[in-house]
Amino acid sequence: MAVVTRSTDRPDSRLSTPPVRVVAADPAAADPVAADPVAADPAAADPVAEADPALAALLAAEELRRRTQLHLLAGENLSSPAIRALLGGTLADKYAEGYPGHRHHTGCAQADAVERLAVDRARTLFGAEHANVQPHSGTAAALAAYAALLRPGDPVLAMSLAHGGHLTHGSRSNFSGRWFDFSSYGVRADDGLIDLDQVRELARTVRPKAIVAGAISYPRAIDWAAFREIADEVGAYLVADVSQTIGLVAAGVNASPVPYADVVCGVTHKLLGGPRGGLLLCRAALAERVDRAVFPFSQGGPAMDVVAAKALALRVAAAPEFTAYAQRAVANAQVLARGLDAVGLRPLTGGTDTHLVTADARGLGLTGREVERRCEQAGLLVGRCAVPFDQAPPEAASGVRLGSACVTTQGMGPDQMEQSAALIGHLLRDGSEQRARAVAGEVRQLLERFPA
Repeated sequence: MAVVTRSTDRPDSRLSTPPVRVVAADPAAADPVAADPVAADPAAADPVAEADPALAALLAAEELRRRTQLHLLAGENLSSPAIRALLGGTLADKYAEGYPGHRHHTGCAQADAVERLAVDRARTLFGAEHANVQPHSGTAAALAAYAALLRPGDPVLAMSLAHGGHLTHGSRSNFSGRWFDFSSYGVRADDGLIDLDQVRELARTVRPKAIVAGAISYPRAIDWAAFREIADEVGAYLVADVSQTIGLVAAGVNASPVPYADVVCGVTHKLLGGPRGGLLLCRAALAERVDRAVFPFSQGGPAMDVVAAKALALRVAAAPEFTAYAQRAVANAQVLARGLDAVGLRPLTGGTDTHLVTADARGLGLTGREVERRCEQAGLLVGRCAVPFDQAPPEAASGVRLGSACVTTQGMGPDQMEQSAALIGHLLRDGSEQRARAVAGEVRQLLERFPA
């Protein structure tokens, strides 16, 4: 994965005279501790420690956690130092409500230029006619997409949460399920793949205003052309939710929904490795509606430091190194899936086309929550999910969800994926504290070789 670094300033060799060295008259200048207040007081190097020691201690604990746990969570990645430097940087406190050239505040020349840069990079990277980089999250992007296309009460067809869909696909605990009339499609029982025949049948029955294609716990590539055909048949908009896989789309590893969807919802974290935030792509004809659905309908001013970090992430994603990284992430996930299968965690759909792995722990008599607990106790972070057609309530579901983004960013490869699967297998066969301590030791050794 490409790493953006800042070059150091060097004296100009064209100068005829060398730089002048100023010698302080104060004898204390000879003492590095006396001359450098940071050396005398390490807390001075950290403004948070000086302003709020209790908060600084919590952040230090989080830094330690990051270095001592193996991150196999599907929705996380490790952002670069350059991304983190932009977050909370110069633009952090700039209020730039509105859009470039049409702000509600003055002093926005640089904010305008940064946002235009991010938008241009998004359009170029994804081949989209229009992009909006202001959404604060993937959920905020989905809200804006629905607001641009729908009215409250409109029928919508999306993937069932029990089969891999997201909260924004009709959950009653989310705005989507309260404001719109959602119907759900799912996967086939025999192979776990999206049941396109069911999608078509439901679309003909429901006559949705929009069809949402995409999922949060579905590890296979999606047939965008088939969804477009169904949407056209019933006169529906097609919304592609690629929040989980937009990094693979950027890299060209998974097919792009942009040529098929009316609106594409995504995020800039996860595999893209950028800041936590949302992204919208759409056809030019919908640009004004989408922009107005973000601001002023659903958000106020954008977080300009996050927009700047998005611009950097989009630049990195356009490099050949990112394509190679995304390919390694998929290859790692495929090895991990095979390794989990060998220890009794059956991969749903039989494998993966993405960086995401979903598996069924019912064969081991374990719930996803118990798998999470045992793994975290030993320093391995995994997630849980539903298993299609499982009759157990959500809190007792036996699905496990993992991802390869973080470990691939750390430089791990197939050997480490096999080792990780084997360690998980040890924990699932033996839930004792002694086993957890033994696995934790191996995790620490692995992280010493591949630090976060």
